[in-house]
Amino acid sequence: MKRVNQRRGQILVGFVALVLAIAVFVTRTNRIAKFARRDVTPSPEAPRETSPQPAPVSSLRPAVSPPTLVSTPSTSPDSRTSEGVPGNLIIPVAGVRPDQLQDTFTQSRSEGRVHDAIDILAPRGTPVLAAADGTIVKLFQSVRGGTTIYQSSVDDKFIYYYAHLDRYADGLTEGHLAKQGETIAYVGDTGNAGAGNYHLHFSIAIVSDPKRYWEGTNINPYPLLKR
Repeated sequence: MKRVNQRRGQILVGFVALVLAIAVFVTRTNRIAKFARRDVTPSPEAPRETSPQPAPVSSLRPAVSPPTLVSTPSTSPDSRTSEGVPGNLIIPVAGVRPDQLQDTFTQSRSEGRVHDAIDILAPRGTPVLAAADGTIVKLFQSVRGGTTIYQSSVDDKFIYYYAHLDRYADGLTEGHLAKQGETIAYVGDTGNAGAGNYHLHFSIAIVSDPKRYWEGTNINPYPLLKR
């Protein structure tokens, strides 16, 4: 009986030792796995990798100096400035000074339209002058503009439009090369100007096709005539 009890005691001791060994093994295995995860997982404080950002637009442009905004002197009355607009224009109404001009380019008009021109006030019959050298491409009677003139610049890049005229200058014809300052018409109130509202409606348009003189992108004449 005593031997049996000793045998049971040895078995119990062996079982406890085995359990302890297994526990130690499991603990060591977990520690090794934990250290392994630390080696391959980025630290939360580490910066995240981001996709490459495109280069700034300025860095993609050729390394050239920007064009100057100062008009270059020229003897041609219709020379273009570095801003891509006609230069050396004159006020196309005789006797009107720069300080008398009003900027009406963005004013609203009937039917939701924008003016896209300036109105130069003057008495009826005041001479209308060619703002620059250029060919008279069309003499036109318009519902809105009344008696009108379309004049092309010498480089065919711009169209000068004169409207609400009382009448054309004597002998004026399409195809005539008008010189800057030449009288081409007279101030009136024709078209939708309104009776007695004597003024010149004057606009400038950039055109891509001079044959389609009625199409183009309007630019404000006010700062060009004001200088």
